Amino acid sequence: MNISGSLTQVLLIEENSQIGHARRIAQKLAEQHGFDEHDAGRVALVATELASNVLKHAGRGELHLRALPRAGGGGIEMLAVDRANGFDLQDCLTDGFSTGGTHGIGLGAISRQAEVFDVYSDARGAVLLARLYSRDDSQPDMRFGVSQHSLHNDPACGDVWHLAFNGQDFSALIVDGLGHGEEAERAGRAGEKAFALTPFAAPVQLMEDLHREMIGSRGGAVAFAQFHGERDSLSFAGIGNIGASLVTADKSRGLASHPGIVGAQYRKARPFDYAHVNGHLLIMYSDGLQSRWNLQDYPGLVHRHPAVIATVLHRDFCRGRDDVTVLVVALEATHG
Repeated sequence: MNISGSLTQVLLIEENSQIGHARRIAQKLAEQHGFDEHDAGRVALVATELASNVLKHAGRGELHLRALPRAGGGGIEMLAVDRANGFDLQDCLTDGFSTGGTHGIGLGAISRQAEVFDVYSDARGAVLLARLYSRDDSQPDMRFGVSQHSLHNDPACGDVWHLAFNGQDFSALIVDGLGHGEEAERAGRAGEKAFALTPFAAPVQLMEDLHREMIGSRGGAVAFAQFHGERDSLSFAGIGNIGASLVTADKSRGLASHPGIVGAQYRKARPFDYAHVNGHLLIMYSDGLQSRWNLQDYPGLVHRHPAVIATVLHRDFCRGRDDVTVLVVALEATHG
């Protein structure tokens, strides 16, 4: 299964009328991806509760939306993002408790309606995740998350990401086309096109395939990681300044890339292999994200859903001067 990357849709939540707008946008997205009236209604309800929670609790924030392609179906992901002072999750999940003078049913309702619900809250603010799938979709949730945003909300994004799943294995790609805008996106999409054809090919050959496809474009930085579930190993190959780390609760190790520009000039992309990675997080990101983050500064975040982790990192470490992509995948030999 291939998942071609897309931008995160961001809706500002700063006043009451935007709650209704968020509800309509989320419901329409669900209908466009095959949700029936009942399931699209659940999406609308959760979008309303998430946006209302942002406004009541934080005064302002954002609702992040994306569709989740799946074999034979799809899902809708919604994340409420704010920079307020956090809250006590257990209290807020109790019906009747409220930090905003309301009846306090919001978070409890979200957790009951969503197939996946997760939240991270501390003094920096809160990120709440809800993923909803149609009632006849029995596939397990795929444990990845991505937060991708173009510079100045340009419809073209020079960052491109792609995921491919094959049984217990997956292959993850980020391309950062030089600069930003349409020409940068053209370079990134050229690389993605080559990657999607053979995402599990030998890394040196795969990088050469991307290079050949990107010749004539601006070129860019490229990194991909191939997880082999049965072997409990990961191969990583990178050219340029795509950052990557393997993270556990008590340690983090950076994954090394080689210098060069794919589509222009680079030396052979010898991969680096890592054993015993089951249970780790793979975090990959373009240079639109600062590299000085450390998950140990966020107690408990490493145990949250990858979509929450990606969104927290984007919220707190986006440079604001370039396109930015944060991709987080839980290395578990259970992807189907």
